[in-house]
Amino acid sequence: MEETLKIKGLIRIECHDKFGNLKWDTGWIQNGITSAGKAQLALLAGDAAAVPFTYLALGDTATAFAVGQTTLANEITTSGLARAAATVSRVTTNVTNDTLNLTYTWTASGSKTVEEIGIFNANSAGTMLGRALTGTKTFVNTDSYTATYKVIFA
Repeated sequence: MEETLKIKGLIRIECHDKFGNLKWDTGWIQNGITSAGKAQLALLAGDAAAVPFTYLALGDTATAFAVGQTTLANEITTSGLARAAATVSRVTTNVTNDTLNLTYTWTASGSKTVEEIGIFNANSAGTMLGRALTGTKTFVNTDSYTATYKVIFA
């Protein structure tokens, strides 16, 4: 019997104004999984001391995804949009608990343009599991930006 395992990443981002009104929604965007991310996942399977992926980060560059990338092209660290520890859970896509689900809401404290999002295993540096381009998204002071990042093991 042959069984294959595929890893698929999806992100969805919603922006709300300070009154909670939806300004825009990206819908589900497929992301790329990095080579370093796959190697770290293999380590997680066999090493209890391995560090899981629990952080989300935003960037402002639209450089195309490549599997060899290890960082966002230009990570945002200001205006309330710095890397953050997400709420982590497992949800069901095809079989029970087959999907890592990370959610975080940033609130902008200034104006920024976001072009990319990534998932990491540390609050700075660390290994990047995946990255997706969001399209050009502009934030103004008090906008909230909720990202849901799914990594599906199917």
